[in-house]
Amino acid sequence: MAKQKNRYHIQVTAQSFYLEQQSDPGRERYVFAYTIVIKNQGDIPAKLLSRHWIITDTNGRIEEVRGDGVVGEQPYLRPGEGFQYTSGAVLETAVGSMKGSYQMLADDGVTFDADIPPFVLSIPRTLH
Repeated sequence: MAKQKNRYHIQVTAQSFYLEQQSDPGRERYVFAYTIVIKNQGDIPAKLLSRHWIITDTNGRIEEVRGDGVVGEQPYLRPGEGFQYTSGAVLETAVGSMKGSYQMLADDGVTFDADIPPFVLSIPRTLH
């Protein structure tokens, strides 16, 4: 018997980069970029409506960010389609993390969350 595919399955992967030229460690300003790839692995088209980020630094400071779409867009993803974008975050520490979710609307009217797995923001040679 074939395994049933999840109708609502959005895969999210992230890769982060330290932007040394925009950072100023002496002023506790660490700038990071991150590239996100969102792929519809389900079997029903869905539109990304909004985002919810939880950004944590090593001082324990937590910032929550909510907003419509991503980088000014609300991508519509048919099964198998993907969307990639790059954005950024500014921390007061050299290491932090991000996680969150995208709120999606499927073509059948169902809304669901697509989890964004935690990923690390770190200047090079800080974590091993």
